[in-house]
Amino acid sequence: MGTLIFDSGLSQKLKSLKIVNIATDCLSCIFNQALKVTKELGLDDNRSKEVLDIAASMIPKMSMDLTPPQNATPMYQKISKYLKVDDLYKDIKEKSIQKAKDLEPLAYEILKNSSDKFITATKIAIVGNVIDLASEISFDLSDELKNTMQRSFAIDNTNELHEALKKSKKLVYLADNAGENIFDKIYIQYLRDEFKDIEIYYFVRGEPIINDLCLEDLKDDPIHDFATVIDSGVPTPGLVYEMLSESAKEIFDSADLIISKGMGNYECLNQAKSHPIFFLLKVKCSVVANSLNKKIGDIICKKI
Repeated sequence: MGTLIFDSGLSQKLKSLKIVNIATDCLSCIFNQALKVTKELGLDDNRSKEVLDIAASMIPKMSMDLTPPQNATPMYQKISKYLKVDDLYKDIKEKSIQKAKDLEPLAYEILKNSSDKFITATKIAIVGNVIDLASEISFDLSDELKNTMQRSFAIDNTNELHEALKKSKKLVYLADNAGENIFDKIYIQYLRDEFKDIEIYYFVRGEPIINDLCLEDLKDDPIHDFATVIDSGVPTPGLVYEMLSESAKEIFDSADLIISKGMGNYECLNQAKSHPIFFLLKVKCSVVANSLNKKIGDIICKKI
């Protein structure tokens, strides 16, 4: 594991942060995430029950003053420590990346033939956001790549995003799940070609957590050719500003634009006001749907 391990002080540290509260519906989702771990690792019934016992013992202690990612992190860390497995989803992350790679030629072809390449490239980035093992429902990646191109944004701040990109010199791009990086690379490559003066920093998690991207997942990945990949130091499946490493915080603070992928980052940052932030995501749970006043399945480009 990384430098931050599960301990009794973690919850107190998290409680000091300014966040958006968890909803009661999230608690069953977090428990189901623990169940997914047992299935992904192929645990027998006895070991599975022990993992679920850990989750069941921690859920009553979760704070309604924390986000879902902040509440889930200590549970994952304790399960990881108990099972002696640093990266619980290592195999499935590798499979997700490979599945995304298989669709990469089609994504490039769609972009090449598009009459509005900025909108298409932005939608391609959002397509990857369906790869989320912490979400309430799942989507088929291949179907989503085709269907999303025909779908309108339920919240559409793409014009504002385009204008912001034209003025920006330093962009921080907050990554989300493994596999999304393939579609993020296509988007970032397009942004580098279209906005030639922009410097792009691609923030990943500080250690393995669910199926979120961390530095280890991007060894030899071509995204390094188009962006500077940054280990954020954040151990939660959603970027908590106060938990950024000092070096990552310095880059974040000096950026003039933030693009944030996924629901976890949205849950942790949707009240932030210090930077222009554009959230790119697909709505995959009722809590986020209610927060945005949109429907599950909607695609979002939202500025705050």
